[in-house]
Amino acid sequence: MKRAKKKQFQDFVAAKGLKSTRQRDLILECFLASDSHLSTEELYLKVRAKNPAIGFATVYRTLKLFAEAGIAREIHFGDGQSRYEHVAEGEHHDHLVCTRCGSVQEFENEAIEKLQQEVAEQFGFKVETHKLELYGICPKCRK
Repeated sequence: MKRAKKKQFQDFVAAKGLKSTRQRDLILECFLASDSHLSTEELYLKVRAKNPAIGFATVYRTLKLFAEAGIAREIHFGDGQSRYEHVAEGEHHDHLVCTRCGSVQEFENEAIEKLQQEVAEQFGFKVETHKLELYGICPKCRK
């Protein structure tokens, strides 16, 4: 998958007439190596550990390019911060968000997906995309 995402981004950059750079490649490598919902700051710290010469603005702009290229999705969990997650073709999941520590747990539930589709059909609505986020307190914070 990582190889396909790298190729997808390289093709996108070329189609936009942008240069392929080692900095962008390193940012992509760090992004794809993470399995969490990264803020720009979090990704910047990961990238900076590997190359201190890469600036925050470069990481910010590159994340925006990832989203434009379709390899990342920008998400907001109500904490005033944009986060980014990987986009996998045909894959869908929802989120449990802790309002105390900010942890995010992904989940899939076929019954919920089916119910959402039934509701849409009941109202004659054609769903193109959706997101479900449940906010509460995670088990760790409840202790």
